[in-house]
Amino acid sequence: MKIIVLNCGSSSIKYQLFEMPSREVLAKGLVDKIGLKGSMIKHWRSDGTEMKLEGEILDHLTGIEYFLGILVSEKYGSIKDIREIDAIGHRVVHAGEKFASSVAITPEVVEALEECIDLAPLHNPPNLEGIYAATNLLPGIPQAGVFDTAFHQTMEDYVYLYGIPYSLYDKYRIRRYGFHGSSHKYVSHRACEMLGLDYNNTKMITCHLGNGASIAAIRDGKSFDTSMGMTPIEGLIMGTRCGDLDTGAFMHILNKEEVDISTGNILINKHSGMLGISGISSDMRDIEKAAHEGNKRAETALKMYAYRVKKYIGAYAAGMGGVDLIIFTGGVGENDVETRKNVMTNMEYLGIDFDFEKNEGLRATEAVLTREGSKVKVLIVPTNEELVIAQDTYDIVTG
Repeated sequence: MKIIVLNCGSSSIKYQLFEMPSREVLAKGLVDKIGLKGSMIKHWRSDGTEMKLEGEILDHLTGIEYFLGILVSEKYGSIKDIREIDAIGHRVVHAGEKFASSVAITPEVVEALEECIDLAPLHNPPNLEGIYAATNLLPGIPQAGVFDTAFHQTMEDYVYLYGIPYSLYDKYRIRRYGFHGSSHKYVSHRACEMLGLDYNNTKMITCHLGNGASIAAIRDGKSFDTSMGMTPIEGLIMGTRCGDLDTGAFMHILNKEEVDISTGNILINKHSGMLGISGISSDMRDIEKAAHEGNKRAETALKMYAYRVKKYIGAYAAGMGGVDLIIFTGGVGENDVETRKNVMTNMEYLGIDFDFEKNEGLRATEAVLTREGSKVKVLIVPTNEELVIAQDTYDIVTG
């Protein structure tokens, strides 16, 4: 069975073509700068063939139409006919409380997701654009929605509620939802497979560290808590997002700067985080280079980043009554040796015997980073959210 996985952002589409159930990736690509100058498609085939196409791509419908044409082209294609595609899986960021698992896309599901736009105004509209386009271009082909928030629907009310009047939860469903669910789900399962552990009897803390970052506490096979909240702003310091911020301080900034909520939203989403603190970049590589050259703000930014991760690990270990595995994933978690070292320094009290020498040489590979006999094991597990989407889509379509 051939399944297309779509991850539609505001100006981009990431796609992969899977052969299921073998999980083979036949092709993948990126449609970038949709509706902007310099629109392009980068496409890779499993045999190593690559191509790049530049041209005007005004909307998601056009972008999907273009890459479908590439998939069946004689020179760069992986299939001969578009009818070989059996199903489509979509990444959808926010499903509110409506869905606790992946579902088949129906008109009723689309309507429910449209009702969630207020919860994720930057993410859900392009996700829905992908669904609309796929329905138009591939009519009759089954589609599935896989939600970032679904994995965290197992959190209990005392964990997900905020300390605000309960009436606001009743009226607007203001609560912690959490994100990166597919990533936390995949790496936690894979870590248990690597070590031969029972997934439903293991306490794990998964650290998805990238430009967007979140930590999840997973106890007995279920999400117990997670750092992102109603929106992806809360929690860790990220590339350009501020993470945890005193609401009173935010209101004070709006008052002093005499700006409105919309401008304030841009401030905490686009101009804060590692970029705002360092004044250099949102990229950890640039910040680490500046820190090594003596830039004090860069040094402070790195210390703040590691401390926030460390603090959440400690809090979640306390909340779960212990921890068995700590897992690093995401672009930073998988590749940034220095970040892992900084987070794991002085963590022996938790029962972690971290192998700093082994850590130095590892990037983007599955590995155990603790010494033999360590009570708590620390791992790198490269994430694969697209595979989770393909697998869930396959399971839904095959029933």
